[in-house]
Amino acid sequence: MKHTTSLVALVLAGAASLLTACSSSPDERIVAPAGGATPAGMSQGEYLARAGNCVACHSIPGGAPFSGGLKMAVPNVGFIYTTNITPDPETGIGNYTFEEFDRVMRTGKARDGHRLYPAMPYPSYAKVSVGDMRALYDYFMKEVQPVKQANIPEETSGLLSARWMLGIWNMLFLDDDPYETEDDQSAEWNRGAYLVEGLGHCGACHTPRGFLSHEKGLEADDSNFLAGASLDNWSASSLNGDINSGLGRWSTEEVTEFLKTGKNLHGTAFGPMVEVINSSSAHLSDSDLNAMAVFLKSLPAKVEKGAKPWEYSDSTTTQLMSLKFEQRGSQPYFEYCVSCHGYDGRGSGAKLLPPLAGNPVVLDPRPDSLINLVLNGSLRIVAQGHVEVYDMPLFHKLMTDQQIADAVTFIRNGWGNTPDKAREVTPAQVAAIRAATKPVDSDDVVVLRMK
Repeated sequence: MKHTTSLVALVLAGAASLLTACSSSPDERIVAPAGGATPAGMSQGEYLARAGNCVACHSIPGGAPFSGGLKMAVPNVGFIYTTNITPDPETGIGNYTFEEFDRVMRTGKARDGHRLYPAMPYPSYAKVSVGDMRALYDYFMKEVQPVKQANIPEETSGLLSARWMLGIWNMLFLDDDPYETEDDQSAEWNRGAYLVEGLGHCGACHTPRGFLSHEKGLEADDSNFLAGASLDNWSASSLNGDINSGLGRWSTEEVTEFLKTGKNLHGTAFGPMVEVINSSSAHLSDSDLNAMAVFLKSLPAKVEKGAKPWEYSDSTTTQLMSLKFEQRGSQPYFEYCVSCHGYDGRGSGAKLLPPLAGNPVVLDPRPDSLINLVLNGSLRIVAQGHVEVYDMPLFHKLMTDQQIADAVTFIRNGWGNTPDKAREVTPAQVAAIRAATKPVDSDDVVVLRMK
């Protein structure tokens, strides 16, 4: 698997945080978890680090936990490498005071005064409570093993790489105030909002960005928040109430199930989201995941307001079962896809193999994720200690650009799918993603260590 990603692809959607026992402000009390305790065997600070998925950016497979070294592409700037955040005093953050740690987490300003690129999602972390921030600091200073490993110099150039300009960027786009409770919403909704908008930083992937790489919305009252976005040759789905390509047809329980296990009757996690499941959300409490689901289900539709809900059509099934391949893409679908996803496009009813009929990813106006999946396959989900039996195989060498374009077009127009504003996928679109990506490694199980 290629371990280089974009500014937005690495800030993966995560979730949740807990309060220290000494927290006393009204907002810190309202965002306290309903269950009241961290999972067994996990300190509060470790839970926070799991929730924020810090390990996904600050570790690499085979490397020491939190020692950095992950290469990240920053648009119009170049490449940077994630830093060592172990408590080593020379190469890590061992000399940081709590105040300095709090400042870098909220404003992106490091101990020595230099500013971080917003590949580090500090606009979201700014919402984290003081109590949670201190618990996270205590974890990194007292529980993480120090590692002496020098940071890798960045590979940047041009005007936009000048870090002093990030001070102006902060003035335009940063609100460094912690989360404020919405009095007209329930405690559960507030808890979910706090997790999703804050340490979870879901918007870093799922919210569209402006021309200066800023998220167009950072909280629930902005219609752009979690409205879906393109990133690093994937399409991060809408997490709002869009009826077909978003969560409009999902129940609260189904959202919780997806965050816990990486799958439900509507679909299966893939791409960067697998790493979120494996290293973060699968480790969170059921009460926190349910609070997140309650919040997400409250977000209204943006693109598909008044749209007709998807309805299954069996005409595609009939055509395939009669071995009639007049429709574009039906032949490659029959050859390469039908054995897993079925003639009827419904996959496996046991949630082992995802449906293509009515899948929000298929109904997404952007075909990037489907193209990327067919080309490169996906990592395996690991939930509750169990590795998923099935994974998406790669067809990078087996199928031509034309065959993949045809098959994806067929899927996007079969079984009643037809996404809003859908266009036929072209071989040129496939070729562009093929050139920019690499297939998943043969070792397709990745769970990064935190200890």
